Amino acid sequence: MSETTHDGPVAVTAAPSPDDGLSPAELAAKYGLSVSGARPGLIEYVRQLWSRRHFIIAFSQAKLTAQYSQAKLGQVWQVATPLLNAAVYFFIFGLLLGARKGIPHDIYVPFLVTGVFVFTFTQSSVMAGVRAISGNLGLVRALHFPRASLPISFALQQLQQLLFSMIVLVLVMVGFGIFPALSWLLVVPALLLQFVFNTGLALIFARAGAKTPDLAQLMPFVMRTWMYASGVMFSIPAMLKDKDAPGWLADVLQWNPASVYMDLIRFAMIDDYGSSYLPPHVWAFAAGWAVVIGVVGFIYFWKSEERYGRG
Repeated sequence: MSETTHDGPVAVTAAPSPDDGLSPAELAAKYGLSVSGARPGLIEYVRQLWSRRHFIIAFSQAKLTAQYSQAKLGQVWQVATPLLNAAVYFFIFGLLLGARKGIPHDIYVPFLVTGVFVFTFTQSSVMAGVRAISGNLGLVRALHFPRASLPISFALQQLQQLLFSMIVLVLVMVGFGIFPALSWLLVVPALLLQFVFNTGLALIFARAGAKTPDLAQLMPFVMRTWMYASGVMFSIPAMLKDKDAPGWLADVLQWNPASVYMDLIRFAMIDDYGSSYLPPHVWAFAAGWAVVIGVVGFIYFWKSEERYGRG
């Protein structure tokens, strides 16, 4: 650097900066700067989610209201859709294929409707989770918030929808001579465990769907296969009893999480669906699935927090 005087140009040396020689990362650390959208620590991430709990609840309620806003019957379809599915399954599996084997005929309809409603809860949570990020890119790119808010709110939306369906399920039970009892209180912990499990699945598939949007086209086939393997329309032990199937196969199918949660709610609500229909340690499996999938799903989603909405 130089400046001009009457005697000609004179060289001027700038004072050395205390930041000379520091790398960009060192400069950022020195002045407390951070990357925009960087992933926070796990504990801080949980704290941010909790601070936005009102947004999560409001977003889930708004989505629930808007889901059938274009239909004339509106939210009646929240209940009508699984009921119509149950009617179709009753005709195909109950009447044509004889899937009522092992289930008393007078409780088959409550058995079937319970299975359809409970499995639909998991199915809808997964399908909504797959599109949670890829279907809301405008929101993700425009605002800064914990991205886990989206799949969690979608799982919460499906829980609210199931609670509407439970009103109809109670009417079905009463219509077939099954009346409220203290055992019905077991539905509460069973649904809470299923909600945690569903939320973990929604988080896992939200990350997968954000990276591979085509996954949303594949998931209906995966979910349909899972439904047929979970005993929604039939009793797994009774169906395999005469098939010369190995004993471990019935255990694996009964211990799969969808079957576990259905069995617990059937056991709680249907008088003649006793403990003999349940696999051993069913509550332990229900809690285990919820904790493992809930924790793994949350950490798996958090690990990719800073990449959502980019590229």
